[in-house]
Amino acid sequence: MKVAGFTFIRNAVKNDYPIVEAITSILPICDEFVVALGNSEDDTEKLILDIKSPKIRIIRTVWDENNREGGAVFAVETDKAFREISPDVDWAFYIQGDECVHEKYLPVIKSAMEENLERREVEGLLFKYIHFYGSYDYYGHSRRWYRREIRVLRNNKAIHAYRDAQGFRWQDRKINVKLIDAYIYHYGWVKPPSGLKHKLRSFNQFYQDDAWINENIPDTYEFDYKNADRLIKFNDKHPAVMQKRINATNWKLDIDIDKLHKKMTFRRRFLQKIEDWTGWRLGEYKNYKIL
Repeated sequence: MKVAGFTFIRNAVKNDYPIVEAITSILPICDEFVVALGNSEDDTEKLILDIKSPKIRIIRTVWDENNREGGAVFAVETDKAFREISPDVDWAFYIQGDECVHEKYLPVIKSAMEENLERREVEGLLFKYIHFYGSYDYYGHSRRWYRREIRVLRNNKAIHAYRDAQGFRWQDRKINVKLIDAYIYHYGWVKPPSGLKHKLRSFNQFYQDDAWINENIPDTYEFDYKNADRLIKFNDKHPAVMQKRINATNWKLDIDIDKLHKKMTFRRRFLQKIEDWTGWRLGEYKNYKIL
């Protein structure tokens, strides 16, 4: 069995993406790793090269900054990396620049790959998610946050990234997947308020025009962390590769967690209770078909 990792990245230093941690968190179970390196204005390339792994192969790309329809440029860049994976690879492990896998899940993931290698009806592996928010100490847990997504795929070039590369499709249909007991740790919202303001302005330039950004996220905009619905205290350990970043944290999450929960609408609280009691999320969007 041969496994390839793949990702895309641009301006990781400028936007403070933990891309090194993302790559190195899954590198141990990968035989090769393709990085689609976009035209950056910082030392992103040096970050990747300093990993010093012979498994890593960089392909240089140029982002189409005029492609602002639903974040489609992210899917385009994802597909560029996926297409460069060697043809003899069995499984392709996708990870984004703000995601990470705890080392305790690597044996689980590798085992799932081996168990499903000859089960051709299994076209991908579905992961659970923990979305950290505002701090490494809390994660968002409500209907505002997606619970699962595909991160391991068959190496079939008929597969492509869907919409803004959150998920994938096989040509025009949803992929048949196996849900596994492993988590992706998502750190994209772990920044101080000034960092999240910059993230929103930078991220939305691939969805909205300049007029919308200047009107909705002006230079005077202050991020207040109040759109999380519900935050839960994280009492487990983070991936070892994230520890240096965590130790360098120089801000505190200044928010009243109880008050935040009370701001949820009655409908949201009711639907959340159903999910908490049964594990069933009514009306959940699923970009996959679980076997």
